[in-house]
Amino acid sequence: MPYTEAPGARVPIRMWTDPEGVEPAAMDQLRNVTRMPWVHGLAVMPDVHYGKGATVGSVIAMRDAVSPAAVGVDIGCGMTAVKTSLTAEDLPDDLGRLRSDLEAAVPVGFRMHRSPVNVARLHGLKTGDWDRFWGRFEDLAPSVHGRRDRASHQMGTLGGGNHFLEVCLDDDGTVWTVLHSGSRNIGKELAEHHIERARKLPHNQDLPDRDLAVFVSGTPEMDAYRRDLFWAQEYARRNRDVMMGLACDVLRRSFPGVRFGQWISCHHNYVAEETYDGVDVLVTRKGAIRAGKGDHGIIPGSMATGTYIVRGLGNASSFNSASHGAGRRMSRNKARKTFTEADLAEQTRGVECRKDTGVVDEIPGAYKDIEEVISAQTDLVEVVAHLRQVVCVKG
Repeated sequence: MPYTEAPGARVPIRMWTDPEGVEPAAMDQLRNVTRMPWVHGLAVMPDVHYGKGATVGSVIAMRDAVSPAAVGVDIGCGMTAVKTSLTAEDLPDDLGRLRSDLEAAVPVGFRMHRSPVNVARLHGLKTGDWDRFWGRFEDLAPSVHGRRDRASHQMGTLGGGNHFLEVCLDDDGTVWTVLHSGSRNIGKELAEHHIERARKLPHNQDLPDRDLAVFVSGTPEMDAYRRDLFWAQEYARRNRDVMMGLACDVLRRSFPGVRFGQWISCHHNYVAEETYDGVDVLVTRKGAIRAGKGDHGIIPGSMATGTYIVRGLGNASSFNSASHGAGRRMSRNKARKTFTEADLAEQTRGVECRKDTGVVDEIPGAYKDIEEVISAQTDLVEVVAHLRQVVCVKG
């Protein structure tokens, strides 16, 4: 669908959804973003919903500035997927053992590895130069220097919330492995450090929302944030690579001879340096993926409504972006009050997954309709494959 421009903004708010269907608090957040003098443009994805500082599902292009709260606390959160040579016929009728093996290989929730993963033993791992990566740790904000050991033990772990590791089937019955996670505790601590630092700067005292506090180019604060931000984004990408390597090893042990295709990976909480209309901007995608022409991306629904593998069409009006998922239609608290374990069991029927109260807030009914979200952005992406879960691991 073509975008709609929302009224009442300093710069155009291009929306790939009906503004009337967006909750008023989220619309207020979007208008507050446009009142910031550094904002060059704002694109809003069909999965948009209220967030801290900036809405989830927004793409903010700024000149010479970036807002750490708009990036969020899970810096570099994103997804990775890989197609395998397996088919549905290769999978056992009872998938409980496969789920248990994945949970044993990839720690979930607050758990971490007992010792750091030996990445040299992970067959097919896409990431290298680990010494250089860890060597930059001491350049990060001093407040996290005592976290090196924890960060190394959390490398290759899933976390909780909406993060997941899945085994899926596409419409042809081919098996895929898909996962969603970010920069774990180290990304959170770096984000919180810089969000608090930005809030105290003099130029941020009169903003319409203090959560939108920015760092400005050419300042020590901006230099420090960019250093930590890009390191955390790299940590998130490597974290997903290690988890995918571990998951693929589980499949190799369970299905000798399995082969894997090219990995697809994308961030959806991050900052990138890009150019539009001849203007160099810092693009913050908070709950959005890059969808430049030919870029492959991953757009999940919920723990039982499938995932789409997409290819970007390069629409500059959206700053070459697309949605990062279905997006929540109700808060976690509301979901817990609205749904029961029985509802969860019914809505996840046919998926080998947790069905207890601990994940009721992740029930499919708490999310928007992924089919509607995909159909609202046909000018942003084209569908490459549609996947449906048969195993879903959550923290």
